[in-house]
Amino acid sequence: MSDKKFIISTTEHIPGKEYDVIGEVFGLTTQSKNVVRNIGASLKNIVGGEIKDYTKMLDEAREVSVQRLQANAEKMGADAVVMMRFDSGSIGADMQSVAAYGTAVKYTN
Repeated sequence: MSDKKFIISTTEHIPGKEYDVIGEVFGLTTQSKNVVRNIGASLKNIVGGEIKDYTKMLDEAREVSVQRLQANAEKMGADAVVMMRFDSGSIGADMQSVAAYGTAVKYTN
């Protein structure tokens, strides 16, 4: 990744920047829950409350998906990503996918 500040924005406009659209970019990861996390989650289902190991797993997955989004954008020659969003979903009973997606842009000024 480059030394300059790479901006990933959930907005359409980056203040003070003009740019051309390059195209769609994505970053995707699928994480699985390990046996220890599954046992802990099963116990939490009985007593209720936040399942902190799952929350941590999803947070890590979100970070990985954003890193992959940025790498994808930089490979396309982008300076930034606008309109970034997340999507997530379960695959079976023990896997979670997180996708970060947005629009890669190249500065013109």
